[in-house]
Amino acid sequence: MTITAAQVSELRKLTDCGMMDCKKTLQETDGDINKAVELLRKKGMAKAANKASRITAEGIIKIKVSDDNKQAVMVEINSETDFVARDENLQAFAAKVVDVALAHQVNDIEALSKVSIDGKKVETLRQALIAKIGENINVRRITFIKTSGMIGSYLHGSRIGVLVAISGGDAECAKDIAMHIAASKPIVISSDQVSEDVLAKERDIFRAQALESGKPEAIVEKMINGRIKKFVNEVSLLGQNFVKDLNITVGQLVESKQAVVEAFTRFELGEGIDKKTVDFAEEVKAQVASKG
Repeated sequence: MTITAAQVSELRKLTDCGMMDCKKTLQETDGDINKAVELLRKKGMAKAANKASRITAEGIIKIKVSDDNKQAVMVEINSETDFVARDENLQAFAAKVVDVALAHQVNDIEALSKVSIDGKKVETLRQALIAKIGENINVRRITFIKTSGMIGSYLHGSRIGVLVAISGGDAECAKDIAMHIAASKPIVISSDQVSEDVLAKERDIFRAQALESGKPEAIVEKMINGRIKKFVNEVSLLGQNFVKDLNITVGQLVESKQAVVEAFTRFELGEGIDKKTVDFAEEVKAQVASKG
């Protein structure tokens, strides 16, 4: 099979391998770019697999909203360092990923990895990006949201992203709610959505704290009920004080706008990832002690 210069150039761009290696691999795979990338990885020339265990707690959050504001997708893509998070190659990859995810209404990482961009699977492009940049890159999570109303979105830099779907209201209201969610981190829309398990756990904590006061049981129970009421307002979107006007709640805001909050998702970069911290002073002490 004849391998063209364009094919060799494309594979070289994806893997950063030498021209002759690229040409030979393409001949072995009958010109299939995706198979060629995998074969080069197996040969150890594209070394993405060796970086797969590295912790990726930096990166970017990217949002794409449809022109009619009725569909949107948000993706978190992680890198090992903030420097690489700002790299134009990673930025371009992220932009293509949200474009194709919105076009295909993807709401699952595994499904996203199999979607093609310009004839190449997202997973193939991710592996190629790892080989090119030299850091582990991980497409960590994705959410797709659709509504008959409208979607509000907010990005705080590239580290916090929010999508919120509302019915009624207007674009300004949707944007304000998204900004509020970014700042205040609610876990549910309304207080009745707080799970019984969460309430039971908080009640036990509040009871232990209240009993230390030595007050009678009846008073303790009133204290617990008051704290639970405060807690559910703090974690529910509609019960929180609106960040742009602390004199009203978000619930009062949406009521005044004749709006209803249908759903929301908030991503914060790296949340839940165990980050490795290194105490270099202690590391040096340990090395000195081992040699002493």
